[in-house]
Amino acid sequence: MILIYAVFVLESWPVEAVFPELKKHPGNMYQDTLTRIKNALMRGKQKVKVPYSTFDMSVLEVLAKMGYIDSLQRKGRGVKRIIDIKLKYIERGKPAITNFKFTSIPSRNIYSGYRALKSSHQGYGHYVVSTPKGVFEGGEAKRQKVGGKVLFEIW
Repeated sequence: MILIYAVFVLESWPVEAVFPELKKHPGNMYQDTLTRIKNALMRGKQKVKVPYSTFDMSVLEVLAKMGYIDSLQRKGRGVKRIIDIKLKYIERGKPAITNFKFTSIPSRNIYSGYRALKSSHQGYGHYVVSTPKGVFEGGEAKRQKVGGKVLFEIW
């Protein structure tokens, strides 16, 4: 009963209102960005460049706050804008991102209220949630008492 109510309420707060460029892109742009980051980490690269979108930039800023990437910078103008991401490695070249799992996919969107947000991988991972107020880490969304679409889990 609560989940049905949450889906009804959250459908009335479209993410496109916060991120208008999502009307131009398919709903899985951030998935492509994360896959590029994972592939670059597996190859031992120091930087990776991805196409710019405001939503991707918001997701990457959350990852930078959580300490999974070193830095990010928006470069270029107009259509040629990109995001330059400096990747983070910990001891002896081990990547900071071990893995991630996409919770919401284009054919299945998972919504969660702030009370239902839990820790990931026994506290060693994080959920990233798209809310009407923007993109947040699960704990931050819980502190602000706002739920939304659970995008992915990262550890």
